[in-house]
Amino acid sequence: MLKRTLAAFAATAALAGAAMAETQVPFALDWKFEGPAAPYFAAIDNGHFGAADLNVEISAGQGSLDAIPKVASGAFPMGFADINSLVKFLDQNPGAPVTAVMMVYGKPPFAIVGRKSLGVSEPKDLEGRVLGAPPPDGAWAQFPAFATANNLDVDKITVEPVGFPTREPMLAEGNVAAVTGFSFSSFLNLVRLGVPEEDISTILMADYGLELYGNAIIANTDFAAENPEIVTGFLTAVAAGWKDAIADPAKAIESLVERNPAADAALEQRRLQLAIDANVLTDAVEANGMGAVDSARMATALEQLAETYEFQNAPDASLYFTDAYLPAADARKLQ
Repeated sequence: MLKRTLAAFAATAALAGAAMAETQVPFALDWKFEGPAAPYFAAIDNGHFGAADLNVEISAGQGSLDAIPKVASGAFPMGFADINSLVKFLDQNPGAPVTAVMMVYGKPPFAIVGRKSLGVSEPKDLEGRVLGAPPPDGAWAQFPAFATANNLDVDKITVEPVGFPTREPMLAEGNVAAVTGFSFSSFLNLVRLGVPEEDISTILMADYGLELYGNAIIANTDFAAENPEIVTGFLTAVAAGWKDAIADPAKAIESLVERNPAADAALEQRRLQLAIDANVLTDAVEANGMGAVDSARMATALEQLAETYEFQNAPDASLYFTDAYLPAADARKLQ
């Protein structure tokens, strides 16, 4: 009896020690718990973060810009945010301790989503019409560069500031002719509101002249410098979570619905698949794995940002992205 008691005590102590050894890593998302967030929850449920001795708690966000100050302040060591907004943030806040460490949306989902019945099928159609745009929206932040690339007369476009909750409803009701947003989110939100799919036009900015990258995993640079193995372990788990989601989207959505029981599983699975197909599983990622950026393309992206954003300091790509914490290429393969 004593031996069994001692054995049980030893086992309990070992489990407690293992739990205590896990590093707490709060992770700030850009948006709500919707389809594209499923891979991060899959990384938890499938043990990928645990394999790196990480206990990750995921928090929802309120837009593409939301996570940047959270990570820069140290409130969150890791986050998910638009790299173009990060570039501007670092230009306006030189030396802020935040940088991108893994590209996720190699082809950004920034889009103009309109209704054909309201006259919007291509960029030029925005002239003479009302565009709804939430001020903190990542797609709206890129609109000036998009307008320049497509020779739009912005004086002929009426911009209506809208809130995130009212963006798609206003378009569904015909109060605006188009909105800025993430392609997969705005499209499916309109479908859910009863707008016929054939009436929806999705104008992906990346298909109309923008060479910009999209959302990336960002890290507090002080935290990363002190804990490089934690950051690499985190990124390894993120890649594994995306790989799982690509292989079995339905199972990944189960992980999402567990955290957001009100979610429509079928709708969110479709949203996830749209993100995978259009934004994550690009040719470059299929060839080289998730996470890296091409230096020449990044240079072009910074030039495009400079067309409509006046840099206070000379842009320096090394301030905005580092591959120093990326795991080996094999660990970043998604198929």
